[in-house]
Amino acid sequence: MTSYLELSYLDLALAALLLVFNAGLSLALGLRLEGRMLLAAVRMVVQLLLVGLVLQALFAQVSLWLTALVALIMALFAGREILARQERRLAGWWGYGIGSATMLLAGLVVTILALNGPLRPDPWYDPRYAIPLFGMILGNAMTGISLGLDNLTVLAHRDRAGIEAQLLLGASRWRALRPVARRALRTAFTPMLNSMAAAGVVFLPGMMTGQILAGVAPEQAVKYQILVLFLIAGATGLGVLAAVMASVWRLTDSRHRLRLDRLT
Repeated sequence: MTSYLELSYLDLALAALLLVFNAGLSLALGLRLEGRMLLAAVRMVVQLLLVGLVLQALFAQVSLWLTALVALIMALFAGREILARQERRLAGWWGYGIGSATMLLAGLVVTILALNGPLRPDPWYDPRYAIPLFGMILGNAMTGISLGLDNLTVLAHRDRAGIEAQLLLGASRWRALRPVARRALRTAFTPMLNSMAAAGVVFLPGMMTGQILAGVAPEQAVKYQILVLFLIAGATGLGVLAAVMASVWRLTDSRHRLRLDRLT
C-alpha cells in the first residue's frame, strides 16, 4: 500500500474545470485570453506526460551520459525562454549564448556541489535526484537571468546619453555602466529574495508541499526545502552576475565605447 494518495485522470479532469472557468471569464469579459489559456494547458499536459515517460525510462537506466544529455536539453530550452523574455536582446548568437551558457554553468556547478555534498546519492549522478534538483535550480536561475538581461539592455538604451557622457569623460566601460548593471542585478535578485522571505509564513513552497503529500515527515520536507532554496539562491546569484557582466562586456568594445548597434 502506498503512503500517498494516488490521482486518477478523472481527478485531473475535474481540476481542469477551474481552467475552463477562467477561459469562460476571459470570453465573457472580452479579454481574448481563452485561446492562450487552453493552448498553454494542452501544452503543459502533453509536455509533463512526455517528461514522465522519459523520467521513468531514465530512472531505470542510471546512466551518467543520459542524465547529462537530459540536463543539456533542459538548459537549451531554458535558454530559448530567456531569449524570448527580453525586449531588447543582443544580436546574433550572443543573445542566446550568454543566457544559456551562464545558466548552464550556474546550474551545473550548484547541482554537482549539492549531489556530492549534502545529498550524496549513490551514484552521485542518479537521475532520480539529479534531474529534479537541476530542474528546480534551472527554472529559478532562468527567471533571474532573463530579468537581469532584459533590464540591463533596456536601461542601457534608455540611459545611453548619460553612459556615453561618462565614457567621453574618461570613465571605463565598467564604471560607466555600473549604475545600470546594479539596477539590473537588483531586479534579477528580487524574485528570489521575495520567495525566501515569504516561504513558510505566506506560502508553502511546491517541493515541500509535494513531499508532505507524498507521505514524507514535515520535518524532513522542511529540511529539503531549505536546502533547495539555498541552492537556488546560489545558482541565481552566480548565473545573474555572470550574465550581466558578460552582457556589459558585449555592449561595449575594447575602446570603451557603448555599442547599442549590437542590440536587435
